[in-house]
This record gives sequence, C-alpha cells and structure tokens, in this order.
Amino acid sequence: MLRVPLRNRRLGAIALLMPVVVIAPVHGSDEAPPQLYELTTETSMPHLEENLRYANTTRRQCLAMSQLTTAFPILQHPALEGCKLENERLLPQSLSYQLVCSGGHGTTGSAIWHLGGHRIRGTLDVKLGGKNMTFFQRITAIPLGKCS
Repeated sequence: MLRVPLRNRRLGAIALLMPVVVIAPVHGSDEAPPQLYELTTETSMPHLEENLRYANTTRRQCLAMSQLTTAFPILQHPALEGCKLENERLLPQSLSYQLVCSGGHGTTGSAIWHLGGHRIRGTLDVKLGGKNMTFFQRITAIPLGKCS
C-alpha cells in the first residue's frame, strides 16, 4: 500500500476545491436585479481635430449585468449597424467581449468591463473597416441604489 504524507493529502484536497472558488464570480449574462447607476460616457476619436476629439455625457439609468453588451450608446450608431458584442470571456474581476459585425464591412473591436464593488468601468475599442479610423467609448458606472 502506498502511503501519502498527510500534508500532501491536504494539498490534494485543497486543489480539488480550488476550481469551485475560481468559477464563483458573476458572469455578465447571469441574472441579478438591475441597479440604478450614474453613467458617465466618454467617446474619444483621436483622428479628429482637437475640438471634436472628445464627447462626454452623464445620465442615470437602471442597468443589469446582462445588459453590459448593449450599454455602449455608440453601438446604436448607423456606422455600427449589424455589430454586437459577443463571445463573453470571464477574467478575474472583469468580462471581455469581441465586436462581431455582419455585412462584411471589416469593422473590428473588443470591449472589457472591469467589475468593482464601488464602480463598473467598460471600454469599447473599435476600428472601422476599410478606414484608418479608430475610436473608443468608455463608461464609468457608479451605483446609486435600487431601481424604482
């Protein structure tokens, strides 16, 4: 009979429990009740003239984690018609997505949401197909409480 030292048996038991702990974070697609947030949206287009380069807005909105793929207002713009965020990937304390566009116009991009206890911050990076044009949109969401 093979004898395994007690210390090694304990490490083996801990190793078996580790995946349960790692899988525990919330996915963007998990249903949790929406919360009211103050959303600050910053859009930056570095290729434009200085006075047109940045646009910032602030609004209050109820937002659930399942809505992170549609939270970026720029996704409603006609230039991004047929584009959506897909292929959710869970990272420690963040979610990432690929921008997938139909229609063959070559637009590419990605988004990442950093999930914190006191704020959520998402950044969408886009490169428009067929053009040397890139931009990003960043959302900082500060929780204000429950939705009414």
